[in-house]
Amino acid sequence: MSAHFHRELGKLKDALLSLATFVLEQVDTAVTSLMNRDAGLAQKVEREDARVDRAEIDLEEECLKILALYQPVASDLRLIVCALKMNNDLERIGDLAVNIAHKTLALCRFSELELPGVLSRMCSAVQSMLRDSVESLVHGNTALARDVLRRDAEVDAMKREVRRWAEECIRGNLQLLSGALAIMAAARNLERIADHATNLAEDVIYAVEGEIVRHRAGD
Repeated sequence: MSAHFHRELGKLKDALLSLATFVLEQVDTAVTSLMNRDAGLAQKVEREDARVDRAEIDLEEECLKILALYQPVASDLRLIVCALKMNNDLERIGDLAVNIAHKTLALCRFSELELPGVLSRMCSAVQSMLRDSVESLVHGNTALARDVLRRDAEVDAMKREVRRWAEECIRGNLQLLSGALAIMAAARNLERIADHATNLAEDVIYAVEGEIVRHRAGD
């Protein structure tokens, strides 16, 4: 491939990493707003969602342009295909961060409702998965990517624990119904972020090693 193609590929990688970094910041801000019931931070996440949407469109157009102009093969083709898939996952993660911000704003009306301890652990686990997915992308670290896959089941278990807490909370005081449901919805969005972080890690493995690990039993 020409030197110009490799420059374009480098620009694509930089754009993908820039989007991944910003989406990670969005998730961190959304989580902080949730745990602190900070309406200002929640609104900041909402305002900056348009930046994610614009970056996602630009990156998709760049991928399609490279495919059309250069018709790459082998590892270069895998990288561009993975960039398209990662781009979609990152945009969805940005949307889920906004959803968490929405639930934060709803939760601000229930200052008397104490957040369950498991929610903090779940936030940390999801943030760690997403950071490690991005880190594995930066360095092509498939061992780290595989570790992300392993942790997804832990987040699923935490979401179920939040659901049990919410059900007990509602049984104890029906007036807390809306607040408990907001927390449960936030946990569901966190779990979906973990799913997308897992997708990112799977794509890193495919881009680097050419191995498809999706839908494999035991993963």
